Amino acid sequence: MLQVLQSLRDGTTSLAELPAPAPARGQVLLRTRATLISAGTERMLLEFGKAGWIEKARRQPDKVRQVLEKIRTDGLAATLESVNAKLDQAVTLGYCNAGVVLESGADGYSPGDRVVSNAPHAEIVRAPGNLCALVPAQVPDDAAAFTVLGAIALEGVRLAAPTLGESFAVTGLGLIGLLAVQLLRAHGCRVLAIDLDPAKLDLARRCGAETVDLSRGEDPVLAAERFSRSRGLDGVLIAAATNSDEPVHQAALMCRKRGRIVLVGVTGLHLSRDDFYRKELSFQVSCSYGPGRYDPAYEEGGQDYPQPYVRWTAQRNFEAVLDMLADGRLDVSPLVTHRLPFERALEAYELIQSDAFHLGVLLEYPPDASTARAVALPAPRASAQASPASGRVAFIGAGSYAAKVLMPAFRDAGAVLQTVASSGGVTAAQAGRKFGFGEATTDIDALLADSRVDAVIIATRHDSHASLVCRALQARKHVFVEKPLALRAEEVDAIESVYASLPAPRILMVGFNRRFAPHVLRMRELLAGIRGPKAMVYTINSGAVPPEHWTLGAASGGGRIIGEGCHFLDLLRCLAGCPAVSSQAARIGDQTATITVTYADGSIGTVHYLANGHKSFPKERLEIFCEGRILRLDNFRKLTGFGWPRFRAMRLWRQDKGAGACAAAFLHAVCAGGPSPVAFEELIEVARLAIQCQ
Repeated sequence: MLQVLQSLRDGTTSLAELPAPAPARGQVLLRTRATLISAGTERMLLEFGKAGWIEKARRQPDKVRQVLEKIRTDGLAATLESVNAKLDQAVTLGYCNAGVVLESGADGYSPGDRVVSNAPHAEIVRAPGNLCALVPAQVPDDAAAFTVLGAIALEGVRLAAPTLGESFAVTGLGLIGLLAVQLLRAHGCRVLAIDLDPAKLDLARRCGAETVDLSRGEDPVLAAERFSRSRGLDGVLIAAATNSDEPVHQAALMCRKRGRIVLVGVTGLHLSRDDFYRKELSFQVSCSYGPGRYDPAYEEGGQDYPQPYVRWTAQRNFEAVLDMLADGRLDVSPLVTHRLPFERALEAYELIQSDAFHLGVLLEYPPDASTARAVALPAPRASAQASPASGRVAFIGAGSYAAKVLMPAFRDAGAVLQTVASSGGVTAAQAGRKFGFGEATTDIDALLADSRVDAVIIATRHDSHASLVCRALQARKHVFVEKPLALRAEEVDAIESVYASLPAPRILMVGFNRRFAPHVLRMRELLAGIRGPKAMVYTINSGAVPPEHWTLGAASGGGRIIGEGCHFLDLLRCLAGCPAVSSQAARIGDQTATITVTYADGSIGTVHYLANGHKSFPKERLEIFCEGRILRLDNFRKLTGFGWPRFRAMRLWRQDKGAGACAAAFLHAVCAGGPSPVAFEELIEVARLAIQCQ
């Protein structure tokens, strides 16, 4: 199938061949019939992509601060790698889709149903059930494609709370602004439409609005004074896209005392307190389609808000727009200026970046798009270190960490990159082309059944790790799983059971790369001569993640100790050189903890996992006290010895947390037939310890 993608690095837009997305629980798989280009939003994305480094930095000063802080803590080389990895990601364009259901994992939808969703410009798409709505029979596909933009306008109108007979202004007459004019008219309001474009103003007049033509120098404040009979407007919807603060300032001047201003578009927000103070104005920014948008529980978990308490969710706004389209109260036919077949989508993007007049640009799709869930890529490309004995690996998961760290590590270790899978297909195809995989797929069953694959690297979300490990082992594959191994004790039990039942040994390894870092290898050499117990203190300035982040969910991420803290528990286990015999944990909230572990030789290890620090402070410091000596490792850049006869310091030019050496050790074991670089029993011990401490 084909999909429109944009390069974040240079803004290039392409029609890429991708595998069709996989069906998923709570999701609806659709064959697209029509999509609408949201010219304002998508043009801004294109302009940002085409901007140079300086302009990108100017538009996102918060990201610049993050980069500078990372340079201070992690070094320039590591920071440049992270920035380049981010810029290499493809952006999916589009969010106004009308299609027909192929498969449904969500309640309320069946194959053959016509559905609108916020899915992108692609022939086959997948969307959450709560961000879809059934299309009434009398609404054609091209009109239905306006539903999402209509819901954005409707949510802005709802926040403005118009009542019958009130007077409102709409500033900015793009698609959302013109839809807002119609919706306000349907509410029984008088509407003043403001824009620079005479053609758009003409459309607003045809919808029953009075207009202000800024291109002719007309004064919107004076016009609003006359329009409101010198009383001031009851409210203003700002649907413009500009960096200027003027639309908000003008809206404040146009409003009556206690008027309402709702921002649906994008403007400068250097507000004048005096504008709002004297009139006690209210100002609100409208968030997309309505309640539920950007809530993982609503979008990904399928958890609806109860109607008695949240009458208008994003989905119910979709339904309201469709109802208005069905009975003719909302007419989008005058807004369509261009129709192009999907294979000419790139021409459509040239159009919206030109000076030619355009509003609604519709893309129409073929009825026979491929539903194949795998696409062949150029022949697998191995590194110079590859040999006929090099292992063939497949990746399940192609997210940011896999593409930034794991794939380069396995490529550089000499692996033949055979297949890469992701559930949506976009990241798999992008990573596949970048790193030289032979195939991109969304079909994990086919990947596991492929006899060409020697080892599987699992880099998906945490909740899928245990089941994928079991499936891969049962398929007789060697397995490398990005941490954690499992989220629950019963999952660890299942992995132990499957591993014990294997007819032939298989290597199972967790991506605990820190034990392979150059500094840690040197520490182990130095500690080899120590006979007494050690006291180890590991301080991690992890930084807080938002409360709604998936890693904090017990079902999805397991929490931060299971999800990330296992890294540090494993490193202490490695340096202790013997099993843990007891542990205890103290917590502050659900992201900050201190864990103390006692080992069989009397050593103790303390992990301070802290989310309440400042991000300018280095992330990791490890200190080991033993027999009158001290080792201190600072952020995997410098190791310092105190009291060691023949060691003072070890410094690297760049941070190295051992990812490359970890991948190479696994691959060597696969090709040599073992043994595993890390004992299976140690992996199980660390997994159980992390679950216990969570």
